[in-house]
Amino acid sequence: MIGSLETAKRLFEELALKSADAPGVTRDSYGDGEAMAHALIAREADRIGLARRTDAVGNLYVTLPGADREAPTLMLGSHLDSVPHGGNFDGAAGVIAGLALLEDLAAGPAPPCDVTLMAIRAEEMIWFPEHYIGSRAALGLLPPDTPDRLHRADTGRTLAEHMAKQGWSPEPIRRRERLLDPKRIRAFIELHIEQGPVLVEAGVPVGIVTEIRGNMRYRFATIRGETTHAGGAPRHSRRDAVLAGAELVSCLEAEWIRRECLGEDLVLTIGEFATDAQQHGITKVPGALDFTLDFRSGSYAVLEAFDVFLRESAAENGARRGVDIALGLKSHAAEAPMDHGLRAALTAAAQRAGVEATELPSGGGHDCAVFASVGVPAAMLFVRNENGSHNPNEAMDFDDFVAAWHVLRAFAADYLV
Repeated sequence: MIGSLETAKRLFEELALKSADAPGVTRDSYGDGEAMAHALIAREADRIGLARRTDAVGNLYVTLPGADREAPTLMLGSHLDSVPHGGNFDGAAGVIAGLALLEDLAAGPAPPCDVTLMAIRAEEMIWFPEHYIGSRAALGLLPPDTPDRLHRADTGRTLAEHMAKQGWSPEPIRRRERLLDPKRIRAFIELHIEQGPVLVEAGVPVGIVTEIRGNMRYRFATIRGETTHAGGAPRHSRRDAVLAGAELVSCLEAEWIRRECLGEDLVLTIGEFATDAQQHGITKVPGALDFTLDFRSGSYAVLEAFDVFLRESAAENGARRGVDIALGLKSHAAEAPMDHGLRAALTAAAQRAGVEATELPSGGGHDCAVFASVGVPAAMLFVRNENGSHNPNEAMDFDDFVAAWHVLRAFAADYLV
């Protein structure tokens, strides 16, 4: 096996061991788990003899210097944080692939431009409810109040407090300071496990992403009705929050199916749907329900139309059932088409490497979308992965990772001329 791939295999094993949190792994954003992973990559960069630096918000940059240090850099990257009790490969596969490529390139002549791996902070918004914190902070795209507005649910502390504890500064975010200049980036490539079953079902090890779906999310939606006796209140007098919620969800699914039959790209998820066990019970009509909504599409027009349908349905449902449905604040991440030239180059690289590949959209959001949004040519490679992601059963086969890495290597050989 190529030495850099031996490094990759060793790093996957070390990451899994050091972030083990049964039944999966936990690498918390701006916490000890993420810090451990960044330290591991920095250690390997030093061993290989690569240049490295860390910006003020904690993103790590590992660079193989090019012959022309003033030329825009080819940047590879992904994140190292995970969801709680998640899998070992989401995000980390892209960072480890980038490091393995740099180690491989370092054994040959200097490339014409710098090649940089960016290990990005805080991509998983489960820790702090904001998209792509590390990459958006580096590009000066976060609202100035972000460090003080966001709190981690499990600690109650702000993002600013967590950043400071790990030795990083929230000040660049508050000032909307740009720590990375998009004009200095020739292209951004992210390798990532697929988070759905498309490649598995197709029997293909590698995917070339056509676009990253945009999304709209409601993180703090509520239904408030009236709590009363389960036996004493007849159906017509109830203001049942759960039944109102169930009807709303059923209505939204019917609209999803209708739009899918019309050929529209749309996915819908109700990730949380809960009553408070301390307030409700088997003998109570539930008067309160909290839930979340996440819907995604490659088309903003579809997202906007579905959002209008959601709001109208919530208003009608609430009025008819005598409950108050409040969707709360909405977040929106724009869709991001991948660069056509880079997609073609990756397709050609797969052919040269003898790796079967197919095109597909990305349903999950990725830091790659942030770079695309500021005009950086961007592209993604997916690696086949059993059992989806954001769960401890992620099962990326190392041979599939090797296949994707060979595509990346063939791409770099052609691109770095």
